[in-house]
Amino acid sequence: MSRSTRRRERILAVVNRDPLHAPHRTRTDTLVAGGAGALSAVLALTTDQARTPDALGWVLLIASAVPIVWRRRSPLLALVAMIPILMPYHALDNAHSAPMPQTWIALYTVAVTGRPLRTLLTGIGVLSVMVTVVLTINTHEGLQLLRISGWIIAVLFCGVDVRIYRQYVASVLERAERAERTREEEARRRVAEERLRIARDLHDLLAHSITLIGVQTSVASHILTVDPDRLDRQAVARSLEDIADTCREARAELRTTLQVLRGDGHESDGPLPDLAALPGLVRAAEAAGARVDLAVRTPGSRVAPATGAAAYRIVQESLTNALRHAGPEVRITVAVEPDGSGALSVKVTDDGAGPRANGSAPGFGIVGMRERARSTGGTLTAGPGPAGGFEVAAVLPCHEGETAP
Repeated sequence: MSRSTRRRERILAVVNRDPLHAPHRTRTDTLVAGGAGALSAVLALTTDQARTPDALGWVLLIASAVPIVWRRRSPLLALVAMIPILMPYHALDNAHSAPMPQTWIALYTVAVTGRPLRTLLTGIGVLSVMVTVVLTINTHEGLQLLRISGWIIAVLFCGVDVRIYRQYVASVLERAERAERTREEEARRRVAEERLRIARDLHDLLAHSITLIGVQTSVASHILTVDPDRLDRQAVARSLEDIADTCREARAELRTTLQVLRGDGHESDGPLPDLAALPGLVRAAEAAGARVDLAVRTPGSRVAPATGAAAYRIVQESLTNALRHAGPEVRITVAVEPDGSGALSVKVTDDGAGPRANGSAPGFGIVGMRERARSTGGTLTAGPGPAGGFEVAAVLPCHEGETAP
């Protein structure tokens, strides 16, 4: 950054800063008061030789600059304090233009720190007092003071303009900070939603895979131990192959989820799971010993990817819960079809006993299914079925669009 740029930024910082909150106010205003008093003395010596102040005039002239020291603490009070000092100064017919520096500074401070109405009333009051006092002394000097009163009005307008500019800059900064906070809150919300989505994916993946592996391992163990003399090697091999297939599928899905979590910029291994992948879930559940009846009827319009993925995960979690709580011999019915109102109906029922109250903490399966349904604008209910067993029923909007081929 160049020196001129830094200087320009410092000047803008001083202009934009509220004078009531500036650092070192008393020290700075003391220097300003001293400079105003020195300039007044120069004007008194050079502008009107015939009215050079006497000893009392010099005291009043210098004393009129003293209230400038407190101009930031009480701007209006500092201006009012100058009036009883300047009135006898002008009444003694001293150089009338000499006190202008401190008067302008006080008026500018009032204008830049107060409301425009107060500034207008203050300017009218100061001009009225000054012109009245000088006119009673010397009509010609009063008219001359009235002619140069435009400078006082200009100072007031300058202060009002600076105040409005500072308010504008402050509002811009406040809007920028509010926008930044909004962006940060939106980023935190998106991060929380992504973490929740990843948690649901990991739960569905691990719960489903581990449950299938556990059931398949139990089947293999049962085959090995129930009748060792008549060992069914093909059944054992099938169980082990099913376990290996489950592990491969879990590893692929886990890799995809971890790529999203890492944010490494790679695309996922494939599209989101959808209704076309439901037969794979059924085959895995049947390999674990369940009997599954699958009925899928797609709507006439294309199902949105988010809706298809939600339906897939709901069926996956429902099958996992049925295998976990009802055992490998459970009979499960999966029905996916349009419900006639532009939505997709997903219903999974089993003939088991449902979750058992064993005192353990409830899992996240049903909670995750409800969150998935809500994420697409749908609803989900889960509980004992009307004919026994357990039933999960979801209604998911299809988001109808282009007609499916």
